[in-house]
Amino acid sequence: MRKAGILLHISSLPSNYGIGTFGAEAYKFVDFLKSTNQSYWQILPLGPTSYGDSPYQTFSAFAMNPYFIDLDFLIKEKLLKKSEIIDSTTSIDNVDFSRLYNERFKVLKIAFERFNLNDTYFNEFLRNEGYWLNDYALFMAIKENQENNSWETWPDALRKREYHAIEKAKMDFKEAVNFHSFLQYQAYKQWYNLKTYANKNGIEFIGDMPIYVAYDSSDVWTKPQYFQLDENKLPILVAGVPGDNFSPTGQLWGNPLYNWELLERENYAWWMDRVRANTSMFDILRIDHFIGFVHFYGIPYKDLTAENGKWYNGPGYKFFEAIKHNLGEKRIIAEDLGMITDEVRELLKKTGYPGMKLLQFAFDSREESDYIPHLYHENVVAYTGTHDNETTAQWFSNLNSKDLKYALNYINHQKGSKTDSLIKATLATVAKDAIIPMQDYLNLGKEARFNIPSTLGGNWVWRLQKGQLDLKLKNKIKSFTHLYGRSNK
Repeated sequence: MRKAGILLHISSLPSNYGIGTFGAEAYKFVDFLKSTNQSYWQILPLGPTSYGDSPYQTFSAFAMNPYFIDLDFLIKEKLLKKSEIIDSTTSIDNVDFSRLYNERFKVLKIAFERFNLNDTYFNEFLRNEGYWLNDYALFMAIKENQENNSWETWPDALRKREYHAIEKAKMDFKEAVNFHSFLQYQAYKQWYNLKTYANKNGIEFIGDMPIYVAYDSSDVWTKPQYFQLDENKLPILVAGVPGDNFSPTGQLWGNPLYNWELLERENYAWWMDRVRANTSMFDILRIDHFIGFVHFYGIPYKDLTAENGKWYNGPGYKFFEAIKHNLGEKRIIAEDLGMITDEVRELLKKTGYPGMKLLQFAFDSREESDYIPHLYHENVVAYTGTHDNETTAQWFSNLNSKDLKYALNYINHQKGSKTDSLIKATLATVAKDAIIPMQDYLNLGKEARFNIPSTLGGNWVWRLQKGQLDLKLKNKIKSFTHLYGRSNK
């Protein structure tokens, strides 16, 4: 069955408090998706963001972002009073992460102080999630005590996790540990309530799992053996990709690389926990940078660009075989964008996972692209673009004249919105599933771009405004979806 969905991160939802949440507007968006006959709501990673605000650089591979906790739900639970919420309505146009950082935790601490730590469901959550939560909550508690500095700068005894130092920290920071456990309980509870509502209304979530974790994370602090670190627990090599036409010096992501040999000897146990958690959290899981499981690019830790990196072999099919053996068949999308080699194609075929096809990558007037729609098969997911791309309106405005002519001729654009024509061409492909970013359905330009890779500042801040999901938009999306046989009814 052909299906369609919309890409919109939780942070981009409207709300009265500075950022989208798991609250009323999320439920309204589910209703909007249902009313337009969509099948999927695709989001970005939900982890707690750190410096740079990227959802792909988080303090934990398992935790959720406390910013997504809906404050109105806490009012209903009598954990907050309306008068106690610091006014964040001045930042309704875009997300102001700096303001959130300075204000939100003060409000959440008021809720925590009213919360009963003997709550049955809370303690059940602690038992079920303790395998990651205990380390994460302690990590965050120590980080606060250390002025939120990266764990590499902590006192040696804490940095190296010496037994007595860790036991003392558990006692000294017990209140802070409980606070961060409370935040995760509330975030998880609100998320699963939203997911249940969406699923009951025929909407499935496509989640996103980054291949790498941040160096400044509870995962690297507590499991350093799984990463390529030296005797001082500093990275030896870090992740990135080599240069191309868009980025001549490459992209330097800075994440520590995995010790795949040890992980394999342990049957990828840590990874299995991670995939299990994510496939429970989402109906379908998009694994970011699938190419990295075939071969990954390692850059010397101190380098300032990606130019001196080298390619290394990844775990290959053994990793995905472990997933199938330990967890069974999971619905996974492979983010296979980038330098596609025969080995990557072979692994994708062997796993059976659908890859991704972007129409924004399709139109090079000099040669036929792998992304040109007439080469698609059913087992792919088609997109106009993703969160890392220009909006389609911006993309059209930046195309050179030859590529623009080629693209408009190919998609048979006659008049009106060029963006709508590319959306139609995406929905018309033979791809079983098609996902359209919300910004494209709104025909927004440069002002709505969500992320420019390898840049800091100004990313991840775009938000949907109340009133934009009007009847005209609903009818357009519904008619496009029906026209190309992707209605979920």
